[in-house]
Amino acid sequence: MRKEFNQIRRDRRLAMSLVLPPTLQLLLFGFALSANVTNLRLGIADDSKTPESRELIATLTESKSFRLAGYYFSSNELGDAISHGNLDAGAVIPYNYARDLQRGRIVTIQFFLNAMNANTAAIAQGYAEGVIQNYNRILNPKRSPYRGGLVLLQPSFLYNPGLVDSWFIATGIFGLLLILNSSLVASGAMVKEREAGTIEQLLMSPASTSEIIAAKITPLFVLLCLMMFVAIGVIKFAFKVPFHGGMLLILAGGALCILSGISIGTVIATFSKSAQQAQLTSFFVNPPLSSLSGALNPVEAMPRWLQPLTVLNPIHHFATIVRASMLKGSGLTTLWPNFIALLAFTLVLFSLSIWRFRKQFT
Repeated sequence: MRKEFNQIRRDRRLAMSLVLPPTLQLLLFGFALSANVTNLRLGIADDSKTPESRELIATLTESKSFRLAGYYFSSNELGDAISHGNLDAGAVIPYNYARDLQRGRIVTIQFFLNAMNANTAAIAQGYAEGVIQNYNRILNPKRSPYRGGLVLLQPSFLYNPGLVDSWFIATGIFGLLLILNSSLVASGAMVKEREAGTIEQLLMSPASTSEIIAAKITPLFVLLCLMMFVAIGVIKFAFKVPFHGGMLLILAGGALCILSGISIGTVIATFSKSAQQAQLTSFFVNPPLSSLSGALNPVEAMPRWLQPLTVLNPIHHFATIVRASMLKGSGLTTLWPNFIALLAFTLVLFSLSIWRFRKQFT
């Protein structure tokens, strides 16, 4: 028993893997997987432009639930900003807002909500209704000039009118499956090849290192593409997710996502000496990728200091492509930054895997 403890103590990599990954994952999961939604980006189309409308805007944005993200000239511009992902919600204040309040009438405020994530939209609606209720209590004290006036909220759920939770979950899990399966299969195949001793035989052949890696990756890529087609069929027919955009965009994004996952697995294999080490390393890499992707929980629910890290996550960009294409019908003119990011991840990780592979066997 003393011998085993001494052996573990001398193996610093094993000791670190037992302490560091669980600590980091607990911190990440505790911060990232939060059900609270704060700092939702709120756009305003103020047709009234009166002190009363400015007071309402201030009431909406004073809480931590919403933050003012800009003013817009019309409800159409507001809807376009939500469609492009620049806003999470928008309020349209009518032209007769102040006059109707002064006459003791009921005023309806149109409130747009991006409902791609049904849970976030429902929470945001509850926040907004709570703010409006408090505003009405302040608006109607005794001897108030607005006595009898009442502000009502008319929510409009964009892209998911029925607030179907499975649309958000299924499209997010799609990206998780592609990345995680690709990385696990690729790392397992590479480590198994090295343990069998066939990598050395391949290196003795006239093929270059890049050709060897490309030959190893191509069959995995084809098989994972077949899995992608099956997953798309499940999303379409089992979960009834609408397909408003082009299928070619989803397939192109999925192909880049698979290549990113394979590259991650290949890099992990170059740092691992056995299949057990590859599994431990994958356990250290994959959970943070999942929790910081926005695939299963909204990015708005994360702390603000964690949200920029999602930009460095290929799962986040693929989930954005799938949801925007399927639910919004967005095209390449809107989604090109996400495609550029996925392409950059693929090129960087593939180049890193080739460099590590050469360094390891030279």
